Amino acid sequence: MVTKEMSEFEALCTYITNLAPCMDDFLYALDLSNSEYFISESAVERFAMDTTHFFDAVEAHRKFVHPDDLAILMEDLNKIRRGEKNQHNITYRWLGKNGETIWINCRGRVVKGEDENSYMIGCINEIGNRPAADNVSGLLETSAIKDVLEDYCANWTDSCILRIGIDGFKAINERFGLEYGDKVLKNVADCIQRSLHPGQEVYRLPSDEFLLLDFARGGNQEAIELYKRIRSAVDDSIEAKQYEAIYTISGGIVSSETLVTPNYDEILKITQFALGEAKKNGKNQVYVFCPEDYNTFIRKRMIRVELRKSIAAQFVGFELFFQPIVHAETGRLYAAESLLRYRLPSGEMISPMEFIPILEETGLIIPVGKWVLSKAIAMCKEVRETIPTFRVSVNLSYVQILKSSITDEIFEQIRESGMEPESMIMELTESGYLENTPSVKRVWTHLKEFGVSIAIDDFGTGYSNLQSIGNLTPHVVKLDRGFTVKALHNEYENRVMQYVIDMVHSIDLKICVEGIETEEELQQMRQLKPDYIQGYYFGKPCNRETFLQEYVLK
Repeated sequence: MVTKEMSEFEALCTYITNLAPCMDDFLYALDLSNSEYFISESAVERFAMDTTHFFDAVEAHRKFVHPDDLAILMEDLNKIRRGEKNQHNITYRWLGKNGETIWINCRGRVVKGEDENSYMIGCINEIGNRPAADNVSGLLETSAIKDVLEDYCANWTDSCILRIGIDGFKAINERFGLEYGDKVLKNVADCIQRSLHPGQEVYRLPSDEFLLLDFARGGNQEAIELYKRIRSAVDDSIEAKQYEAIYTISGGIVSSETLVTPNYDEILKITQFALGEAKKNGKNQVYVFCPEDYNTFIRKRMIRVELRKSIAAQFVGFELFFQPIVHAETGRLYAAESLLRYRLPSGEMISPMEFIPILEETGLIIPVGKWVLSKAIAMCKEVRETIPTFRVSVNLSYVQILKSSITDEIFEQIRESGMEPESMIMELTESGYLENTPSVKRVWTHLKEFGVSIAIDDFGTGYSNLQSIGNLTPHVVKLDRGFTVKALHNEYENRVMQYVIDMVHSIDLKICVEGIETEEELQQMRQLKPDYIQGYYFGKPCNRETFLQEYVLK
């Protein structure tokens, strides 16, 4: 309450105190004559200040204004004090409670009091905050949903959240323009709202996504039905516009049963994962959150982080193992396949089936591949001092072929080592989506011209066919253990394998049979007359020291 006994500045402070709870902005008053300053109480909770009332405004601002912006503020205030201007409107940075940077816009106007003092009255708003509502979709946004969602989580029982995303929205903006993209957003928002049942609410998330809350405590099935209603409504609207633009929606569902401690941040993170899985599975569909899938995702992310750290730390945790390849008839050492291994800082050994796809997805296979090549060449050079005909085999990833100058790297490292090119065998897993690509053929041709041997690995799996042998004309074809096992236990498969071996030999190529583990398997395979054999019977993959001791220096 304002009283006659109050000074004008005290009256201003009282007005601010009364009005501030009705506003999101921070109100302030500055006595320019006495450097006295007052600000809304909510500012104390947000910024690096301990009180709302300061009697030395300049000194007080040093505590919560970003050091780099203090001069800008003081220059503007000095102009106001000198009467050069009567309005204040600048954008700069304040500091939050934890020292974080917060961009603000500070506006104010100078007024003269009856006491002849000059006062500046204004407001401060955070320009980094997202708006509470979206005028395109007509829905409340993330900042508005936070309190609602936290209350929702507090009573999180027998209920679901559905997160909706527009598939290919970026392509729509690129093809038709941002204005048309806004129309698509509005249309999807309208379709969602028309599909809601009582007790269900929708909020707009950043970009092209929406979050739907079910306050009626519907379960997974109701959420699935809601998604289907929305998808049907979107399809109908596209048809009504004569397929001017065709797009679909995906949905991710999270139920209360799958989360132990739901909270705002966790809900957004988990629903984002669920929506991502729906899109990854083909789009235009819905995915119900599964903790096992999420745990796999988290583990994969952890491994990806550790792989990056390991590579940055000069490949700590990586090790190259070697498995002997022998002449089928004599059992004499012919070569060794180099096999990458990786151990987490915790000591856990990660399967290549788990970490190599991550290396390929991230492109980290390129620096790791160079490291593998250098270690394999060094190993080969060392062994050839004892066994001059020894060769080493290195696996190439299709990512290395498509996204790096792999042939130049191979040529350079071989030249620097002083070894003969034929001492190296480069392997690529046989795959239908690679066999006829120009990039693979170009690498194949350059390697063969240089004198490096080429091998197709795991023949007999996936998209394998005999045509790939003719197209790529490798030096060696390696038959996968799965193919081998079938031939050992089935007469028909045995004849097929014999046919493959005879055909490969007829065009002067070599055959290596993988996966031989017993003496009986060895004798059966020898009857088919392969050239080389690889398998546990002759040795499991081992580190460099063990390989030298067991197969070279004994």
